[in-house]
Amino acid sequence: MAFSDPPLLQIEDLRLYFRTQQGVLHAVDSVSLNLRRDEAMVILGESGCGKTSLTKAILRLLPRNVHTYAGSVKINGQDVMQLSDEEFRQQVRWVQVSLVPQAAMNSLNPVLKVGDQVAEPLLSHYGIRRSEALERVATAFQHVGVPSDFINRYAFELSGGMRQRVAIAMAMVTDPDLIILDEPTSALDVLTQANIMNVLKRVKQETSTSFILITHDIGTSSELADRAAVMYAGQLVEVNDAEHFFVEPLHPYSQKLMSSVPKLRQTEEPDFISGQPPSLQDIAPGCRFAPRCDHRFELCENDPELVRAGRRQHVKCWLHQNGDNQ
Repeated sequence: MAFSDPPLLQIEDLRLYFRTQQGVLHAVDSVSLNLRRDEAMVILGESGCGKTSLTKAILRLLPRNVHTYAGSVKINGQDVMQLSDEEFRQQVRWVQVSLVPQAAMNSLNPVLKVGDQVAEPLLSHYGIRRSEALERVATAFQHVGVPSDFINRYAFELSGGMRQRVAIAMAMVTDPDLIILDEPTSALDVLTQANIMNVLKRVKQETSTSFILITHDIGTSSELADRAAVMYAGQLVEVNDAEHFFVEPLHPYSQKLMSSVPKLRQTEEPDFISGQPPSLQDIAPGCRFAPRCDHRFELCENDPELVRAGRRQHVKCWLHQNGDNQ
């Protein structure tokens, strides 16, 4: 697909702030991001950096303590921020964009058969007959490797891996353009994680679905990702092609993340990031990573822009503000 084609998802200056007892928390702070069709993007970063909040902002799954929700989110060229909540529910959520939550057991109703739960978005949004909906559920189960007779089982009868596959089937049963996966393998053992990633790779190959994968697991995400985005303290600090990012990341924070991953034939110890992430309620001026950065210098007292550092590479660091990939 040509790079000139319009993006499936286009985010501009997206902000999501929350009211807390300690003050306003800047969970997502001026994030801009594009996602092409048939593309898989992984979003990496430490806990509390804003990854899941970005998901909530895209899907408009907002808690009551929202202080600021602003910016532009375009899906298939339509600014969905201009839609009412009901219009968004009917036209976007589970129709164009769906979600695989972190803990599938928490999202599945224990007193309903999993087949009926997976069919629910079809019944709600398209009004088709239950028998037809269950046929489509069986097809979705086939895609993700769930036996068709599991349609009549309850969530507590399934293993953790099977429940996660059911959650993926629920996300894809309406044939959305984009599926967002929030830590889909974090609660699973290593073997089951590998099986789930194989499922996602197969779904990506067999359908035209795009993915956003929210995760801490850099090693696992590299198997699926076409592009990588790194969040730190509510902001994007790097967006890069996967083939470049996993070999030579640009931002000092990204470099630290990559060097913290154990490698099979690595003789030296994995690195670590000293210090703590900044509070998102009391943000100091300048580069937010500067207090923990080995490369900080005078300019870091000012906040850098997210600038182009290559054909499809962007980085928010003073080391690259003149296009110099130091």
